[in-house]
Amino acid sequence: MLARGVPQVLLLIGPGAVGKTTLALDLAAGLLCAAEEGVPRPCRACRACHLVAGGTHQDLHRLAPEGAGRQVRIGDPGDPDPGTVRHLIREMARLPVEGRHRVAVIEGAHRMNEDAQNALLKTLEEPPPGATLILCADEPERLLPTVRSRAATLRLGPLGIRAIEALLDEHGIDPPRAARLARVAGGRPGLALAYAAAPKAVEAREEIARTLLDLIPENRARRLAIGRELLTRAADLVGLGVEPWGTGDRSTEPAPAAAPPPDGEAAVAKAGRASPAERRLAARALLETWTAVARDLAVVAAGGRERAVDLALIDDLETAAALLPAGAAPAFLARLARSAELLDSNANPELVVDVLVLAWPRAA
Repeated sequence: MLARGVPQVLLLIGPGAVGKTTLALDLAAGLLCAAEEGVPRPCRACRACHLVAGGTHQDLHRLAPEGAGRQVRIGDPGDPDPGTVRHLIREMARLPVEGRHRVAVIEGAHRMNEDAQNALLKTLEEPPPGATLILCADEPERLLPTVRSRAATLRLGPLGIRAIEALLDEHGIDPPRAARLARVAGGRPGLALAYAAAPKAVEAREEIARTLLDLIPENRARRLAIGRELLTRAADLVGLGVEPWGTGDRSTEPAPAAAPPPDGEAAVAKAGRASPAERRLAARALLETWTAVARDLAVVAAGGRERAVDLALIDDLETAAALLPAGAAPAFLARLARSAELLDSNANPELVVDVLVLAWPRAA
């Protein structure tokens, strides 16, 4: 694209943490690069490239979801705040400050509501000269058809395990740990880096996974009690900076250790003190791990032991799979997908988790 021309409106779609924002910023750096003709762009050495890397280039504008609702805000019509769609529209209409281009990167573009998308529509239809808008979306179906039709679309798929291992090696992660993280990341390099930066998060994820498998022979009352504890543990996972659905680049600085998970009534009390946004994030983190476990369970139940993602749990998965009726795990995967949609529609997180723990396949 840098050689032949970057589309003025580009839509990057793919799973969360797969690298959409990283690619968008690479394209922005290439457009804003001040290297001489004939030098590959971005050169990573010129002043413009350093400014982009530091997030201070005056011709690069970024929007991302924020606030309790994790929305890309539209902004006031008369005096929009920075970090809003209407403010971005004003900035993109101005002439570049340092070069020939202005670039906007909208992370989590699917988190714009219809009003925000409609406000952006005219700029997408007729981008100002020298302006490039790059939208990153995990769920493109939540964008209006009029938005999608005005953008050139590039889909990013999950990376192979070896590619993620090589990336982790560049960050100094030892081979055995890199191999484990590359598998549990599910093809998402940003998630692998997040886990690498927070070793306690990997432990929390494994604890959640083992607890879910242990629930299979449990009765209803026990399941409901453990469901609240799982939600609290998932909140610890979010607190460590691991959000697989999130946007933006991940820090590789070590995260602080999380406190041990509370039990029983303490877990309920802690959940009660959390804000609605924190509870929803915790529920989404729980569903993310739950989906990975259910997928591995379905694969192992179908005789595909070698295709399981989390090999550290393979013995537990085989034991659990032997207890389940045929087809139980695949059916539950569909329920998990629907539950994630309900969470995004502001369903009560605790109620969603209660329904799921009761519906989680039980021993035949």
